[in-house]
Amino acid sequence: MGGTTADTPRPGRAVRGSTTGRPLMAALDLFGRRWSLRIVWELHGGPLGFRALRQRCDSMSSSVLRQRLGELVDAGLVRQGPDSGYALTELGHGAYEALRPLLRWSERWAAELAEIGDASGNPDVGCQDSLSESAS
Repeated sequence: MGGTTADTPRPGRAVRGSTTGRPLMAALDLFGRRWSLRIVWELHGGPLGFRALRQRCDSMSSSVLRQRLGELVDAGLVRQGPDSGYALTELGHGAYEALRPLLRWSERWAAELAEIGDASGNPDVGCQDSLSESAS
């Protein structure tokens, strides 16, 4: 799979923005990469093939998806099954569970911004995203 171990953020190694090797800094680097969190989010419901995952990720480029999947496989969050489908590992499911409080916070944030938007007449504040629908 595309990513190389040297490019994948890992605890104990310097990462973008930090030379400490702290696990949190490695996680922030990994999840700060474009589409990484979305891939974990989309795989929480079960294994998906490459095409299905790409469609769920708003038809992101296949090269970026390959690169991110390689990094997530290297990081131990995703595994590629014998049928070429991708699934979260136990660590990957743990990452998804860690995201759930952020989802709840983001919904409160959106609601508060919507109230501000309603009061100010700005309808763009507080838009909804499809992620909350799939979080049940």
